Amino acid sequence: MLVFFVLLYLVLNVAIGLWAARRVHNTADFMLAGRALPLPMATAVVFATWFGSETILGASAEVAEDGLIGMVEDPLGAALCLVLVGLFFARKLYRMNLLTFGDFYRVKFGRTTEIIASFCLVISYFGWVAAQMVALGIAFNLLLGTTLVQGILIGSFLVVLYTYFGGMWSVSVTDYLQTIMIILGLLVVTWWVMREKPIAEVTATLPADFFRITPKAGASFSGWLNYLALWMTIGLGSIPQQDVFQRVMSSKSEKVAVSASLLAALLYVTIALLPLVLAIYAKVLHPELASQDAQMLVPGLILGYSPMFIKVLFFGALISAIISTASGAVLAPASILSENLIRPFFKDITDKKLLALSRGSVLVVAVISLGFALSRNNIHELVSESSALSLVSLLVPLVAGIYLKKTSAVAAILSMAFGMGVWFFCRISGTEVEPLWYGLAGSVLGYLVGMTLFRARAGGLLARP
Repeated sequence: MLVFFVLLYLVLNVAIGLWAARRVHNTADFMLAGRALPLPMATAVVFATWFGSETILGASAEVAEDGLIGMVEDPLGAALCLVLVGLFFARKLYRMNLLTFGDFYRVKFGRTTEIIASFCLVISYFGWVAAQMVALGIAFNLLLGTTLVQGILIGSFLVVLYTYFGGMWSVSVTDYLQTIMIILGLLVVTWWVMREKPIAEVTATLPADFFRITPKAGASFSGWLNYLALWMTIGLGSIPQQDVFQRVMSSKSEKVAVSASLLAALLYVTIALLPLVLAIYAKVLHPELASQDAQMLVPGLILGYSPMFIKVLFFGALISAIISTASGAVLAPASILSENLIRPFFKDITDKKLLALSRGSVLVVAVISLGFALSRNNIHELVSESSALSLVSLLVPLVAGIYLKKTSAVAAILSMAFGMGVWFFCRISGTEVEPLWYGLAGSVLGYLVGMTLFRARAGGLLARP
């Protein structure tokens, strides 16, 4: 019975996505849904940006193992990112009327910077997309009895199918419906699980250290830096990302873009608490579940100890969350790849051919991400690495391009090169302090060096007022 409902739900999702694809007539429709999303739909798609496997499976596992401090990176860091986007970036970016985030770096810093930034953007998504594919594989492994690899392949095919045809319109319509399913499903499931025992009795059995959301008393300076890095990884690292940008730019007005970001942040941090509560109940009431993969803790609780209608609601919400995140995650780098990296090689390309190029890029991104998914299975690590990469390479040039009166292309390039190079070196060598701190410092230093050395050429080809 559960398998039947899950398959029916998947078929309906794909059908709705393909139906929404009828609204795609040009590249702007494919990438930005015609910049026509009203506030409810815009809020839903921003909320669905990251509310997927990392939140329901990854973050819940972190909380079960490490306590409440495990929720700092996600959902708290993710909600912080949406607040910052709404307050400081959404309005300014919307007014620029850009098609992709790569366009921003071209307008502010020139074509060379656009290429480098677009390359960084594209590669930063492979781990993120792979995480969603792994999560789908886990879900299908549990529900359909497939192997993990078979589940990953099936899930990836379904997501790519309607994203390929419908782009942002399919993503937006399905995200809106899936958000409703996520919220209703998790609310009912959490209510049902909490009926077994009051939450006060459950939390009373947990050690006091479990509720700590900051480092332990007497933590070293490096310990505090590593703690702050948890807030920064998604909180700052996901600001210069195409999926966030794409949803902001798809809103029908700049006011909607700002409001959708702030409302989605509130919705995100509220709804994301529900799977964390489920993880705590699973840990306390059914300790035998803790012996398996922590990512399976909440699904194991629902499968083993819930009636059929709760199973249907939970896995409907889980699959909704993963698919909504995965579809947008595939579309984002595909848009950058086609518009900023491949299109410039074709002079006078028609919009029809560009649309075909964009759809082909969806397939390229999906295939590469699939390789990551099949080789690595830890959702939390895949997500963290993706966000850290954009933080150390793209954030500083973004802030400089928006808020500084003069910008330098050389400064932006040095910022990206220093940031990524230092971060990568520290990751390989191993450092006591989280490598993204060194990467971010390298990015700031690179920008300052570039602006200092090429100050005399401000106003020329290397700088823009």
